[in-house]
Amino acid sequence: MKLKQLTITFLTFCVAAFSGMKAASAASFSVIADGLYNAGGMSFGPDGNLYVTEAGIGGSGACVPPPSGQGDSLCYGTSGAVTKIENGKTERILTGLPSLALPDGTGGAGPRDIQFDAKGKPYVLIGYGANPAFRDRNLGNTDLGKIIAPDFNTNSWTSVADLANYELTNNPDGGDVGSNPLGFVIDGNNLVAVDAGANDLLSVNTESSNLQSIVAFPQDVLTNPVFPPSGTPSNEPAQVPSGEVVRSQFATQPVPSSVTKGPDGAYYVSQFTGFPFPEGGAKIYKVGADGKPTVYADGFTQLTDLEFDPEGNLYALQYANQSAWKGDFDGSVIKIATDKTRTTLLSGNGLESPSALTIGSDGAVYVTNRGDRPGLGQVLRIENIKSVPEPSSVLGVLAIGALGIGWLHKKRATKPPINGAVALK
Repeated sequence: MKLKQLTITFLTFCVAAFSGMKAASAASFSVIADGLYNAGGMSFGPDGNLYVTEAGIGGSGACVPPPSGQGDSLCYGTSGAVTKIENGKTERILTGLPSLALPDGTGGAGPRDIQFDAKGKPYVLIGYGANPAFRDRNLGNTDLGKIIAPDFNTNSWTSVADLANYELTNNPDGGDVGSNPLGFVIDGNNLVAVDAGANDLLSVNTESSNLQSIVAFPQDVLTNPVFPPSGTPSNEPAQVPSGEVVRSQFATQPVPSSVTKGPDGAYYVSQFTGFPFPEGGAKIYKVGADGKPTVYADGFTQLTDLEFDPEGNLYALQYANQSAWKGDFDGSVIKIATDKTRTTLLSGNGLESPSALTIGSDGAVYVTNRGDRPGLGQVLRIENIKSVPEPSSVLGVLAIGALGIGWLHKKRATKPPINGAVALK
């Protein structure tokens, strides 16, 4: 299977199952919101409240084929939303946003990230997760694959940039055409975004001008990779070998999953490793003013988000600590100090398939948990993070824990209403 298609397909079909809890970590957390539908990125607004995106569960509208051309189609609906968390209460303040998902509501592609500019104006990134050629042809006029500027008071929005169309027109990495925007950061008057399907970092002015690719990310070549055994359950049959696979060298396409701006002015980009999802194979790239990516840190597994705190420490969110096909779903929050010393703040113990994080003014780390489970998503507030000791295991440098993304037990995910108007707990 083509590399980019396989990795974007995996990101679209991150369907998790439940697994046993691990030993408690030193950090503690509280659940400040639950009942979310394919929860994604979040940010604190100028009012001090936390805003989180929900990709939704698609709907009963027209469908597009998955990126690889195999498996169930992704069907359209308007179940995407932005939710505000204020004083322990949750409220959907922007609804009717476009969404794609599998028939059971998993694999949601829709609102993926939210950021506020210096004046407090919100912007929301809408994912897509398929070939852009099918979007207008099959779905008509939709804002999937775009950045929008919403008005929470009127429940309306305007389009700022069409990232999916940029990939269709330009295809910066020269590979398979696909678009799956996952995260962005605001840098002055520019919106800087990662597109996992296009495999690049892009920039666009907030006035909707000068959309351009900054850099496309390279392939990796794995040496003696470990493949899933024949018969492993998967939404993508091509991921599972039908016979004995012996490959000493294997090309894989990791994709960018998030971007943040560092204290030095450079962009830092997390990497979600491609099939066969090698443990310790994910990197954090640094992209400076010259637009060239250099490896800032490596040894991670399937990263989904990054964020700097005011002291210059970088926090990395690990969606999977083990290869995706192993069926364990514990995640990790890893702190990387300015001297690159690493501390695992929380691994497992209820942290399962996390999708995004942010740092509050209170110094706590906020994480969207169970981000691939419709109706079961949460926002966690992780506390006591400054007193956590380094992990004693020699695997700590690789972000210890045991996590894999599975395709088992999909029926455990609840099937939410298509209109996306369910009440939050």
